[in-house]
Amino acid sequence: MYIGNWMDRGALYWPDHLAVVDVAKGADGRFTHQQMNERANRMASWLRHTVGIGKGDRVGLLAHNGVEYLDLFFACGKIGAIFVPYNWRLHPLELADVVDQTRPKVMVFSDDFKPLIGHLQGDPRLDLSHWLHLDGDGLGGSLPYESTLQSGSSAPVEEPSVREEDTLCLLFTGGTTGLPKGACISYRMVAWNTFNSTIHELARGDVTVTHTPMFHTGGLLVYTLPLLTLGGTVVIMRRWDTEQMLELVEKERATLFFAVPTQFQLMIQSPRFRSTDFSSVRFMTSGGAPLPVPLVHAWRAVHDVPFKQGFGMTEFGPGIFSMGPEYTETKAGSIGRPNYFVDAGLLDDDNKPVAVGEVGELVLRGPSCFSGYFGNPKASAEAIDAEGWFHTGDVARRDEDGFYYIVDRKKEMFISGGENVYPAEIEKALYEHPAVSICAAIGVPDPKWGEVGKACVVLKPDTTATEAELIEHMRTRLARYKVPRSVVFLDALPISPAGKILRRELRVLFPS
Repeated sequence: MYIGNWMDRGALYWPDHLAVVDVAKGADGRFTHQQMNERANRMASWLRHTVGIGKGDRVGLLAHNGVEYLDLFFACGKIGAIFVPYNWRLHPLELADVVDQTRPKVMVFSDDFKPLIGHLQGDPRLDLSHWLHLDGDGLGGSLPYESTLQSGSSAPVEEPSVREEDTLCLLFTGGTTGLPKGACISYRMVAWNTFNSTIHELARGDVTVTHTPMFHTGGLLVYTLPLLTLGGTVVIMRRWDTEQMLELVEKERATLFFAVPTQFQLMIQSPRFRSTDFSSVRFMTSGGAPLPVPLVHAWRAVHDVPFKQGFGMTEFGPGIFSMGPEYTETKAGSIGRPNYFVDAGLLDDDNKPVAVGEVGELVLRGPSCFSGYFGNPKASAEAIDAEGWFHTGDVARRDEDGFYYIVDRKKEMFISGGENVYPAEIEKALYEHPAVSICAAIGVPDPKWGEVGKACVVLKPDTTATEAELIEHMRTRLARYKVPRSVVFLDALPISPAGKILRRELRVLFPS
């Protein structure tokens, strides 16, 4: 059985090559492909024989980055279970709703998130009987992860019934309703994304540094899994740290890595930047926001390393668009051209193709598309049309050379610090305040985070509320990154004839 059994193949083809460096574990955090396969077998054995995990059952994780993400991912692949890494940035109430949606039979957690785990253990909706703690003393009868893993057998484990269309992993995204949805990531999707990544970017022997949270597609699927499939090496940072990033690029001889423009700017500003040895780096990839040309000039004036750019999302790829370093200036602002096995198009409101230079909704089709939203057939049907096109909700244009440019978002989402933020979530929290009559949340530009939220509020007659009061109100109900940085009070909001709030007019009225 080769479907899903990555580390078994890795142990067969390049057993002694370094696969994973878990930086936080120091000298004990270096694992070959053979060792990673043994860990995956042991965890798969424990899950199957001790807990009774079978095909389609869910296994949850709430932790900062570490080798455990890969242990569980590969173990679930071996037995046909579904790996569910949860966003530790969520508010406890949000997390409980997501866990209730997915109903894992096992939850693995790190000591950092004991308060969140305590909240889950006290939720009467959840029926979680097996808990593993990665560090510390645990909570509520949880077992230590590493000793539990070692108790499992290292003998080969497989599930012959696994097929390409089965779901391997759930990665959470949002929607216009504001409720997080689990995107079903199939074995087929992962394989084709790896193929695209290999064609456009990767080579055997490459080394990358993974710092993006591994509950995101960016941390798990952009370079991490494709590179391990090729027999490469993945260096895992627990969390982003500018000085440590520069140290690891030099120490581990990284050949490529991904970062957002803000992180590249932080590296430039570091006192260590000039002395860091970047000679091993073949290229760096920027994503998440347009890459400013002055930033490229400032970087390459010190270290002449090529910049590539790309574009991806949870539901597709994430390797969708790529742009080589030769186009950094001539196609500034572009996300590039579609990858080899990705078909892209732009449609108007009647689902008709638009002409070159005109704007339309970006739609995608190809074998690296997700399989729908877990337990949500209605949302799945709305996302993928009868012709197989996935509707991204992004508005874009295409130039005469086939390069795409994101212009706006058809959906109301905005991105703050790499996290998707949905106005409906903010507005729901605001409406729970007794003084709020009507409200709308928009994203406004921010030099550090790309965008931050601004709440536009109309108060009820004969009531009062301050900006600080409403922000504090939202902090008790939302993850920190979702809380708007500012609140503006208005007499009325712009409303369309159909009764919808015109957020586009608010963005014009409040550009910052």
